[in-house]
Amino acid sequence: MFPIEDHHTLTKKGIAQYVAQQGGTERPVSQHDLQVIVHHTLDCISDALAEGRKVELRNFGVFDVVTRKARVGRNPKNPTVTVQIPPKKTVRFRPGKELKSAVSQLGLAE
Repeated sequence: MFPIEDHHTLTKKGIAQYVAQQGGTERPVSQHDLQVIVHHTLDCISDALAEGRKVELRNFGVFDVVTRKARVGRNPKNPTVTVQIPPKKTVRFRPGKELKSAVSQLGLAE
């Protein structure tokens, strides 16, 4: 289905190759142009998240920035030692219904 070497990882190049194979445009778009488009699309998403904005891609999912609370952690090598972990901002992804449905169709044995 996807033109990628590693069947577990899809790269920006792989996305551009997949889009090129799908066609659907009035005139052909070069693979290089598609790679540039994919790159700029991902840059746009990254920039929006870096500004603290929510990115909603219908039928795919929502990316947003959340703050993780401060908490106490433990050193795995010495469980009696506790470490204060400060609060931090992180990116959360919530898949849309269609993506959840597609993933749920995967078999459990892998």
